[in-house]
Amino acid sequence: MQLRYSFRLYPSAGQRAALARAFGCARVVFNDALRVREEARAAGLAFVTSAELSKNLTAAKKTPERAWLGEVSAVILQQSLRDLDAAYRNFFDGLKGKRPKTGAPRFKSKRDNRQSLRFTANAAWRITVGGKLRLPKIGDVPVRWSRVLPSAPSTVTVVKDSANRYFASFVVETGACEVLPLTTPEVGIDLGLTHFAVLSDGRKIDSPRFLRRAEKKLKREQQRLSRKTKGSSNRTEARIKVARAHARAADARREFHHQLSTQLIRENQAVAVEDLAVKGLARTRLAKSVHDAGWSAFVSMLEYKAARYGRTFHRIGRFEPTSQVCSVCGVKDGPKPLNVRMWTCGACGAVLDRDINAAVNVAKAAGLAATACRAQVRRAPVPAQRSEAGTHPKQPTRPVREQAGIPGL
Repeated sequence: MQLRYSFRLYPSAGQRAALARAFGCARVVFNDALRVREEARAAGLAFVTSAELSKNLTAAKKTPERAWLGEVSAVILQQSLRDLDAAYRNFFDGLKGKRPKTGAPRFKSKRDNRQSLRFTANAAWRITVGGKLRLPKIGDVPVRWSRVLPSAPSTVTVVKDSANRYFASFVVETGACEVLPLTTPEVGIDLGLTHFAVLSDGRKIDSPRFLRRAEKKLKREQQRLSRKTKGSSNRTEARIKVARAHARAADARREFHHQLSTQLIRENQAVAVEDLAVKGLARTRLAKSVHDAGWSAFVSMLEYKAARYGRTFHRIGRFEPTSQVCSVCGVKDGPKPLNVRMWTCGACGAVLDRDINAAVNVAKAAGLAATACRAQVRRAPVPAQRSEAGTHPKQPTRPVREQAGIPGL
């Protein structure tokens, strides 16, 4: 399978200017090609092919108005045309029902929060012996290597986010050597807001609430931004501070998701989760807490890590009555308000914790060998066990020369 590894870049002032020029050229090529296709559609003409767009790009470089397109690598300009083709393909596939619906391609703006460009293998980019990323017509950009790439990357995408941070995103191929040895435990997971995840074995993992914890600082920075004059350099600096505060909360949430998902995949042979209606929940009064939890990103990590490490992943339907069925006798006791956290089964008399009971039912609905050996299915309420994945110390950075298979080393 293909995986994407991102590393922080620290370009110099000259390299930042060169990257800004490359971002602008790629954006102009994308917008010019989109304009040609939209004008052809409005005139009732045939769909403009990629070959014709490529010829138009070559001709535009020879004109005085677009001569500056030759100052950047030709590969990133061609990749802009490929990105436009991908956007149209996704749009048409959505109309045909082959994939979720997406909007039609739109023009890009220089004020977009995210700017990116992609270099393929024929762009002659490489990683130098000193561990820098050599990009054509940009130079050797320092990289903060946090881990070793498992194989030689095929492409690299340079990204600038809203907080003015630069990243290099590599696409690599991984083989079957990463499959973990077989293990016995199987677990069902019930996702929530009070506890981020409740496992069918009785463990409860508290929700870190990264956005809620950062709200005080975000509010202060946002107030400062609102006082700045529009178009001023002070407003630009204030906007970057707001973006950095949001980025820190997002990075902490992503790291928490990675650590917890890796732990669950390593400890269990099979994992089952419920398919939550996140879009519907995001339209309620709990919208901020739902977005802060990031359930969709966490479930996606579980899914791809299960495929990567040879585990089994199950996603049960969202209409499964996991909170209404007794996990001991299987009798459906009906819906209950959210403030009911413990309830007694009217058929067997078992006292059930609402979340743990739902997690056990999630595992059973997926066909896993779920048991309530450590769950709170007892005659009297018992305090829940609480555990949370801790933050691991930073691993020492390995020399880049240890990365086997990297071209140029």
